Amino acid sequence: MAEKSVFEKILAKDIPSKIIYETERVFAIEDINPVAPVHILIIPKKKIPTMNDLVDEDSPLISEIVFAAKRLAVDYKINESGYRLIWNTNGHAQQTVYHIHLHLIGGKQLSWNF
Repeated sequence: MAEKSVFEKILAKDIPSKIIYETERVFAIEDINPVAPVHILIIPKKKIPTMNDLVDEDSPLISEIVFAAKRLAVDYKINESGYRLIWNTNGHAQQTVYHIHLHLIGGKQLSWNF
């Protein structure tokens, strides 16, 4: 059996974390190393290592993640000022946890050099 990702450990309550949003297939937490006042990770409960590992059947799951980000942007009051959604894939993109997750970043003027 493959080693659990940090996100699987959070879901299993092996690592303490405050889940700020949760559905049957998706959950969200605040990033422990935020690059902006709002930095949330939206994570599928299904472990998919990278975006390259997506299959057609994952389309509804990816849609749910994006719509969760939209809802959280409203909840955190950054929907009007603006926000960024980021998926990191593999080493050159700085993916550090091989369990896909969407970064929702906002709450300040963003640059390309966060």
